[in-house]
Amino acid sequence: MSPRLRILGIETSCDETAASVVLRDEDGHGEIASDVVLSQLEEHSVYGGVVPEIAARAHVEALDTLVEEALLRAGVTLADIDAIAATSGPGLIGGLLVGLMTGKAIARASGKPLYAVNHLEGHALTARLTDGLSFPYLMLLVSGGHTQLILVRDVGVYERWGTTIDDALGEAFDKTAKLLGLPYPGGPAVERAAKSGNPDRFSFPRPLVGEARLDFSFSGLKTAVRQAAQSIEPVTEQDIADICASFQKAISRTLKDRIGRGLARFKGEFAGTVDHPALVVAGGVAANQTLRATLQDLCDKNGFRFVAPPLQLCTDNAAMIAWAGAERLAAGLPADELDVAPRSRWPLDADAKALIGFGKRGAKA
Repeated sequence: MSPRLRILGIETSCDETAASVVLRDEDGHGEIASDVVLSQLEEHSVYGGVVPEIAARAHVEALDTLVEEALLRAGVTLADIDAIAATSGPGLIGGLLVGLMTGKAIARASGKPLYAVNHLEGHALTARLTDGLSFPYLMLLVSGGHTQLILVRDVGVYERWGTTIDDALGEAFDKTAKLLGLPYPGGPAVERAAKSGNPDRFSFPRPLVGEARLDFSFSGLKTAVRQAAQSIEPVTEQDIADICASFQKAISRTLKDRIGRGLARFKGEFAGTVDHPALVVAGGVAANQTLRATLQDLCDKNGFRFVAPPLQLCTDNAAMIAWAGAERLAAGLPADELDVAPRSRWPLDADAKALIGFGKRGAKA
């Protein structure tokens, strides 16, 4: 293994096509040499959500060019790369096929090892790239497809402490926005509207608050928002702002309870062994400033370091995939064979049981 690893990363799990080159030295310090992301927002916004077939075709059209651009910006060639890392799941199967097959082709042609990366592991390890965190730490993953509280013990070693039993938080934001006639993507639209709203006008439920379990539920909250909107139809712009502000307040109170219990469990399990405990937030919803402020305050009061990666690394990107590949290579974990298959569902914690709402195929993640 060379003193400094150079990893080419590819990400195509949903509606961003991305390629990146990331460096990792022997001491575990990382550097993003290039990070190229092509958003498909315009292609999907007219439909109010991601259309898998459109996403897959867009990946096919753009990925080769983005890989070339990532190498060019990093000032390297394939000969300088130590390994290829490509997202292999979870995600939309069409997009995963495009990225993983491209990664396989590059690995085969260049003779470089291939790491088929779990997209969620990319999120889980990003804080080590940006902030140099040591294991173990807690991660709150909040995105359109996942809401989980995960203990990150080591590279490849994860324990799911809590997950959503129905809607993911990002999904709740998107559906609330659609219900209120706000544009896609819903999360930023709800946050913007909430800034001019009264968070105390509507008293929305705080699901599972007070329960010892660390799981989440947002379906009932989403239903309460719909009922509130229907009760005052036709809604005005101020009504929408008030609903959004009250919705965000309910989520903040829910996270304060759920995550607060998680922090207490962490302190109990690692008392005397972890000097500087940390909570990492990752995923697209991590860009929400109200929720960040809630989590920052919670960590301050509980003696935790709060780590929120830069906004561009909270959403889907290839730098986190490249970094996960670098971490796995540095840890001595074996590369994947070229017959590795993509997975639409791929839990970080393989031993975690499926909860209500995940269907016959088991847990999504």
